[in-house]
Amino acid sequence: MTPPMTSSRARAVVIGALIVVAAIVYWAWPSGNRSKPEAGAATSANAPSAASQNQDSVDLSDSQLLSVKVEPVAEREFPVEKEAVGSIDFNEDLSVQVFTPYQGRIIALFAEVGDDVKKGQTLFTIDSPDLLQAESTLIAAAGVLELTTKNLERLRDLYTTRAVSQHDLEQGQSDQQTAEGNLRAARDAVRLFGKTDADIDHIISERSADPTLVVPSPIDGRITARNAAPGLFVQPGNPPPPYIVADINTMWMLANVAENDSPAFRVGQQVKVKLGAFPGRVFDGKITTIGATVDPNTRRVLVRSEIKDPQHELRSGMFANFVIDVGAPLHSPAVPLNGVVREGDGTMTVWITADRRRFTQRTVKIGEERDGYWQILEGVQAGELVATDGAIFLSNTLSTASR
Repeated sequence: MTPPMTSSRARAVVIGALIVVAAIVYWAWPSGNRSKPEAGAATSANAPSAASQNQDSVDLSDSQLLSVKVEPVAEREFPVEKEAVGSIDFNEDLSVQVFTPYQGRIIALFAEVGDDVKKGQTLFTIDSPDLLQAESTLIAAAGVLELTTKNLERLRDLYTTRAVSQHDLEQGQSDQQTAEGNLRAARDAVRLFGKTDADIDHIISERSADPTLVVPSPIDGRITARNAAPGLFVQPGNPPPPYIVADINTMWMLANVAENDSPAFRVGQQVKVKLGAFPGRVFDGKITTIGATVDPNTRRVLVRSEIKDPQHELRSGMFANFVIDVGAPLHSPAVPLNGVVREGDGTMTVWITADRRRFTQRTVKIGEERDGYWQILEGVQAGELVATDGAIFLSNTLSTASR
């Protein structure tokens, strides 16, 4: 008599039998009912379709390829730069406070704030009693010299006939030489007031003293401040100065840079300055001063640059952005700006192709933007083919195909 099967063997036999039955039923069922395509799964021959194995790839038809431009990824140079925001100011090292050299009351003003003036151009005039005194002394000295010269000539004539002694002749010569010295001193005194030799000769010939003292601009520049008014009594060195004139061939840019960035800056480094008032323009300059302290409230350091402005276009108070190279430039793969797409989740992608027909989406990490190109830090290598024009079209196509 055969012994009964164990329970484990019985279960194995049952499972095997069920598998055999299921296989027979499957192969006996009509093949058309085995896999039924869902509605809407068919695609047009002219429409791009998502790859069945890779949902991040699209194939384009010939007509659609006309909307896409493909370029190889090339390496470009990206400088290592630091940026900071600042403001334009006058170069105070080249600003001059214009005081009157002598006291007096202002008669007239000839320049306004913002006016460009030349060296020697009249800024204001004053009624100067000191000038009047100097001119009066000049006229008197010229008269004495004229008198002593005539007297000397008369003595010389008399001396030839022995009508006067030699002592009298020598005294006359001494008086005439003294008068010449006094006239020279008087002319120098008037010249200190800014009068020319022609002006001095005119005063002597006309025997007329003019107390009007002309105060000119000492430099070429722009009027940055005016603290004068007609009738105001002014004195030398007594603040505020009637005028301040600044040389505007160079301007200052004052920027406060972050404490962590300050070690990258050095005096003498070249800077490039861009201003919103002049889009597309770059003004050259260099760093002249770096602050010795850190502001305890903002944790920033003052960096002052001297900016060249030969056309006198910059204005004090303008906002500016300056860029400075702080290291050797980097060579990195670069993709045109329109070849990089920002997706809805914030990632940056490009479209790679090997055969210029199938395009695969790839996530990249971008760096700096320069001259119409993105620096690519990760994701693509130089030489790979990427879509430039039409990259957004490819992303939209993929999005449509995925719905």
